[in-house]
Amino acid sequence: QVQLAESGGGLVQAWGSLRLSCVASGRTGTSYHMAWFRQAPGKDREFVGAISRSGVNTQYAASVKGRVTISRDNAKNTVYLQLNSLKPEDTAVYYCAAGSSYYYTEGRRYDYWGQGTQVTVSS
Repeated sequence: QVQLAESGGGLVQAWGSLRLSCVASGRTGTSYHMAWFRQAPGKDREFVGAISRSGVNTQYAASVKGRVTISRDNAKNTVYLQLNSLKPEDTAVYYCAAGSSYYYTEGRRYDYWGQGTQVTVSS
C-alpha cells in the first residue's frame, strides 16, 4: 500500500505560480510511476502530467504543456508539479497518483491516489 499526500495548493492571481508537492509513504518511492490529475467543479477528472519512476521521462496534457513541469525527488519520496502562468481555468482540485506499470495519461491505470489539494486562480 502507498499513501499519497498533496500540499501546496492555494489561492493565486492569474499569471501567478504555485508548486504542488506529493509525498508518498508506505511501500514507496522508486517503484512507482507518478502523475498529476485535476478535477474542476462539474467536470471530469483531467490528466495534467506524468513522470516515469526514474524521473527521466515525462508527458503533459496539451492544455498545460509549456506552463507546467513535473519532477520528482526519489530520495524524498516526493513528486512536484510546478504551475506557471496560471489561468482561471486551471482552478481545480489537483490529485497525485501512483502506478506500477507505466506513466500513463489515463487515471484508471493508477493504483493509488491522494486526497487532493485545491488550486484557485483569480482573474
